[in-house]
Amino acid sequence: MTLNSTVLSRAQWEPLARAHAERADAVTAGHRARAERGAKHAIEDFLYEYYSTRPSLLRRWHPGVGVTLEDAPDHATWRWYTADAAGVRVDARAFWEARGETVAFVEELLRRTAARPLGLGCFGMHEWAMVYRARERRHPLPLRLGQDGTDAVVEANPLVCTHFDAFRFFTPQAAPRNAIQLTRADQMEREQPGCLHATMDLYKWCAKLAPAVPSELQLECFELALEVRRVDMQASPYDVSSFGLEAIPVETPEGKSQYAALQRDVAARGAVLRERLIAACEAIRAAA
Repeated sequence: MTLNSTVLSRAQWEPLARAHAERADAVTAGHRARAERGAKHAIEDFLYEYYSTRPSLLRRWHPGVGVTLEDAPDHATWRWYTADAAGVRVDARAFWEARGETVAFVEELLRRTAARPLGLGCFGMHEWAMVYRARERRHPLPLRLGQDGTDAVVEANPLVCTHFDAFRFFTPQAAPRNAIQLTRADQMEREQPGCLHATMDLYKWCAKLAPAVPSELQLECFELALEVRRVDMQASPYDVSSFGLEAIPVETPEGKSQYAALQRDVAARGAVLRERLIAACEAIRAAA
């Protein structure tokens, strides 16, 4: 069915679009400056490369489904928009026909994730498992404890990763050490809200559902993902001091406590965004 649409005049929506673009530009300024000079960033590049983020698209403002924009000729030329005498809006029906399975998958995954207990016992060991007994590493950074010290930490701590897209990068020697041999097929059964990567992935799901999801939500998820990525690397075996970041020494009791506290904070903030994204999925389905 088609829901009644909120109508925004240009005087109403244009300041929102401008503020969104300015906020997005501020968040991506460092990346864009580095890109111009061909420089890399071992921490932040993850969000642009792994999630295929384009700053030019992140700064675009979309109101989401159920909102009609008056005098919005640019929006009318963008994919998934439709226009009539009333104005321009996301074509929820066309979006659902093309992406309905994705919307349903994301909504179900988020609901199941939200319903599970908070898991706080991994202590960020996924990054350690990715370099366990490795000859090559994903990041051009030194290991804080060296290779032998890193391997010893993995061998002294249980691996209890619940996120398949982290587990699939474990070294062949590390993967069998994980408590569960994760697969893509059982992702629905394993994701849990304490996982840092599950929270970072909220941005991925927003991006996949754009422009049917409000841009404010997508940008908030991106900002949180950027924070979480820093924590992820601070708790990793890599030496991130060159980025002005202190290590979270998860190989120690103090580091484990620090990491778990950060997990709780991230999970609480992620839970709010997850519920908003679930609501956005519901809105897409209802508007179709």
